[in-house]
Amino acid sequence: MSDNHCRFCEHPLQHTFVNLGGSPISNDFLNSEQVDKSEKFYPLHTYVCDRCFLVQLPEVESREHIFGDGNYAYFSSYSESWLKHCQRYTNLMVERFGFDRSSQVIEIASNDGYLLQYFQAQNIPVLGIEPASNVAAVAEAKGIPTLTKFFGVQTATELVELNKQADLLLGNNVLAHVPDLNDFVAGMKLLLKPAGVITIEFPHLLQLITQNQFDTIYHEHFSYFSFLTVERVFAAHGLTLFDVEELPTHGGSLRIYGRHSEYTELAITDRVAELKAKEVAAKLDTIDTYLDFTKQVESIKRQLLTFLIQAKNEGKSVVGYGAPAKGNTLLNYCGVRTDFIDYTVDRSPHKQGLFLPGTHIPVYHPDLITETKPDYLLILPWNLRSEVIEQMAQIRDWRGKFVVPIPRLEIL
Repeated sequence: MSDNHCRFCEHPLQHTFVNLGGSPISNDFLNSEQVDKSEKFYPLHTYVCDRCFLVQLPEVESREHIFGDGNYAYFSSYSESWLKHCQRYTNLMVERFGFDRSSQVIEIASNDGYLLQYFQAQNIPVLGIEPASNVAAVAEAKGIPTLTKFFGVQTATELVELNKQADLLLGNNVLAHVPDLNDFVAGMKLLLKPAGVITIEFPHLLQLITQNQFDTIYHEHFSYFSFLTVERVFAAHGLTLFDVEELPTHGGSLRIYGRHSEYTELAITDRVAELKAKEVAAKLDTIDTYLDFTKQVESIKRQLLTFLIQAKNEGKSVVGYGAPAKGNTLLNYCGVRTDFIDYTVDRSPHKQGLFLPGTHIPVYHPDLITETKPDYLLILPWNLRSEVIEQMAQIRDWRGKFVVPIPRLEIL
């Protein structure tokens, strides 16, 4: 995508969705040597195309820098609720489509093998495609065959030449991460067997807007999709979306089901028309809906800062739980640093001992919370609020309270 044209339809981009100012790359955590050196900030300015209604960020940094330099910090296997979701998904796919040991399952952006392990446990052949070498190495160590490459037409062509195509081609939370959207979907068309099925999960733009989820905007996410828009993208590459599910994951996601347009044995379900009607009723096909979002975002910023200022004026301590990318967007946009939040904790050892990008808030092991007994625990991965509240229930012992910033500030 050029700086001022839509990455899908090449229409000029003239409308701001929301401008979150400058922010570092959300997963560029800092070590103790880097924390006192200059840090690069990039514009976090999202646009909306008034032709196809794709919400998008310009590509301000290469995908190689963000995902492929061997230091990618996100590992999928540290959320128990996410692993349960993946296990349910595996059972659903096997039950619905009858995949077995004669099938080939291929996952794009397979991370640390968090999902493919469940297919493998049912003796179904799997292949992961993962560009982050450090994450792919963890999957390989688990016995998950993994190709360390970015996905697109070139990678798909190489696999087809090796007689490797997918009965099930899946990607969880990857579609938004793709700067060259058309190349990616064209690659899926090539890699899918004639009667194969595609499933893709991604955060639903309707939920982002209605639930004020602006913190899910960060430089790893190049695009933000409604069903109306994603259907157009897939149709442009000869792929028909024949079913869709609304999921609770990541604050509200879609799971789309695709097939070759010429393969008509999988009928289009009623859920497709129902969701399209729901999005039209929410006016996702009207440009004014997108232009009003900035006011909602500014309101959340004021709520969080008002709470933090009041807490500090009262001598209360506030710490964070989690070091997710969304948390880094929230904290950088609101200008929150160690003057408001003493530290944050994360279960992933790959983040512990580092500092959050931009804000330089230190990341520790969750055990530190019991030692320091903070008055408030700000849940940065608010999509996991139930899981976090259960894990950290001990803060009630010293009358500590949980704070959830999205979709509105709540003190629990």
